[in-house]
Amino acid sequence: MSNELVAGGGFAALFLLMILRVPIGVAMGLVGIFGFGAIVGMGPALNLLAQSPISTVTDFNLTLIPFFVLMGVLATNSGMSAELFRAGRAWLGGLRGGLGLASVGACAGFAAICGSSVATAATMTKIAHPEMKRAGYSDEASTGIIAAGGTLGILIPPSVVLAVYGFITEQDIGLLFIAGIVPGLLAVAMYMLTVRIWYGPSLPAGERFDLGEAFRSLRGVWAVGLLFIAVIVSIYFGIVTATEAAAAGAFITALIGMARGRLSLSGLLDSLVEALRTSVAIYVVLIGATLFGYFLAITQVPQELTQFLIDLGAGRYGTLILILLMFVIMGCFLDAMAMVILMVPIVFPVMMELGFDPIWFGVIIVMTVELGLITPPVGMNVFVINSITPGISLATIFRGVMPFVVVDVLRLILLIAFPAIVLFLPSGMH
Repeated sequence: MSNELVAGGGFAALFLLMILRVPIGVAMGLVGIFGFGAIVGMGPALNLLAQSPISTVTDFNLTLIPFFVLMGVLATNSGMSAELFRAGRAWLGGLRGGLGLASVGACAGFAAICGSSVATAATMTKIAHPEMKRAGYSDEASTGIIAAGGTLGILIPPSVVLAVYGFITEQDIGLLFIAGIVPGLLAVAMYMLTVRIWYGPSLPAGERFDLGEAFRSLRGVWAVGLLFIAVIVSIYFGIVTATEAAAAGAFITALIGMARGRLSLSGLLDSLVEALRTSVAIYVVLIGATLFGYFLAITQVPQELTQFLIDLGAGRYGTLILILLMFVIMGCFLDAMAMVILMVPIVFPVMMELGFDPIWFGVIIVMTVELGLITPPVGMNVFVINSITPGISLATIFRGVMPFVVVDVLRLILLIAFPAIVLFLPSGMH
């Protein structure tokens, strides 16, 4: 049996397992092992199964994932997300659509200490949606704003998906985090403009706060600023590695929560258990991806795809657009982590052969999979918000988020046209 036939059968089996709702990590691992065994024999395949999970779990660079997950859980359980929204409301609530602007700002702030889009969307739905509903916002506007704001969690560092991309492609995770800052801030600005321009005329003005109260609201968000400085600034100036920054961030978050009386010992233990569950789920996917990657390598699929796309003669940017369209289509059926883990090992060699910067490509890919979080039929953020607000239909949330999808596409075009927007901060790192 030819390698091409085995590879085709492997992909068919993988998608069949996913249709049968087998977890993506398990499905990739099974296909990887049996596909590898079909080519070189089950003895070497079983040896791979014995060694690969251990090497993945003990990889030092990947230890930042559980630390960042723990940091986000501790921040949520310490009430930092609610304080971010209160501060945003104090400064922006008096404007027309001010609660929507405050929600976007709070999502951005929470993303800077969380790293998960789904967690950001779920947390802000519980906090911001009731406030917007009481203020007279339509369900379409309120849920659309939160669903879009939640996608910031995947881009603004620390981002778990960017970290996974760095692991798969062997790129510096610290550089990737720094590269995500300006595109993340650009996303915040464009989302706020969308709230003002698209929804603004139909949104009510909120209660106006005086300046003194606005400044007092900042006392509640100093912890977020401290954490951002501790993690990102220390990485930028080369004081610590990304892994060390993650460990320090989790430790500082726990100290702040306990010092302020927001995190009891039982709350700390609950946070550790929650972070452990999330981290284990991520590691299962990573182990499956590693096993599947060995299978792909031995079938030579990435190399053959590279040659095929180059032979198409579409040029550098034509090939890039084809790959991004592939991600957008797959985003309708897979979550962000699954897309990155499944597709990046296949398309990354193509991008390197065409001379694209690997750090820039990582940010572009993460921005593209953001679209999958808010586009039908399987927008993960939309489903999360729907589960928390069951009285609001999926169709309503999808309608609300469509203006932000258009803005995301425009932002993607901008960063493709001007790569320096992504790369000028990483280029200045010491």
